[in-house]
Amino acid sequence: MQIIGHKWIFLTVSGLLVVASIVLIIVLGFRPGIDFSGGTLWQIKFGQAPTQDELMQFLVAPPIGLHAALVIPETTTNSFIIRVPEMREADHRIDADLLAKKFGPFDELRFETIGAAVGQELRGKAITAFFGVLIGISLYIAFAFRKVSRPVASWKYGIITLVTLFHDALIPAGLFALLGYLLNIEVDTNFIVAILVVMGFSVHDTIVVFDRIRENLRLSGTGRNDFDMLVNTSVNQTMARSINTSLTVILVLIALYFFGSPTLRYFVMTIGVGTIVGTYSSIFVASPLLTIWRKRT
Repeated sequence: MQIIGHKWIFLTVSGLLVVASIVLIIVLGFRPGIDFSGGTLWQIKFGQAPTQDELMQFLVAPPIGLHAALVIPETTTNSFIIRVPEMREADHRIDADLLAKKFGPFDELRFETIGAAVGQELRGKAITAFFGVLIGISLYIAFAFRKVSRPVASWKYGIITLVTLFHDALIPAGLFALLGYLLNIEVDTNFIVAILVVMGFSVHDTIVVFDRIRENLRLSGTGRNDFDMLVNTSVNQTMARSINTSLTVILVLIALYFFGSPTLRYFVMTIGVGTIVGTYSSIFVASPLLTIWRKRT
């Protein structure tokens, strides 16, 4: 398959997706979960569900009086997510009894409370973890390829890996910014963990391709004279392995999405989207960028 010869097509597709994701993140932003903003999240499912307005009016009126409450319908589980600044356990039990008397018995799917200070600390640690992983992986790649100096220096492998990891993280992030706007989906620590998992899958595929390029350079000797052809051959040699590995992961994630816990559904979806994007970038982005950088230097 001629991948390097059509690299500008693949890079254009990736560029459009990245630009669209950046625009969505800047314009729409994320809807932070209580992990980052602090407060109480209460998810309940009624047997005979009231409307969103009925539930909201009952929560803000006496005797409950949760004036800052936010009620979000959760369509996948046919439930409601109630967000309030903070709720004590004693108030939680009282409010649960009042809701049951008004609208009938209900199932409590989640009840989580996190303080504002803890939420800010988690947000800072999540950002630190994200950039720490990016820098750490890039430095490791540069070190692992330190004996490859021609025709592309080893540190350039690390920089290209950094670019592809940003690519793989931005696209799922842009998708969640859109879903947050359309479906009120929140970003929490599960999302950060999923992004870090995606980066791990992505760098694995990228290393496989780069390692085959390194091996072919060592074996060919004269392969440096036609670096584009050598890279194209290396990508084709590893493509089936990368796709098959990712496909097995996708099949497991599909099963988890439809038959697993509803609370992990968006976590699974993030990993699934990121795995597809990461496989694409390791084949159609990382290696073409390597040949472009070589020609410019």
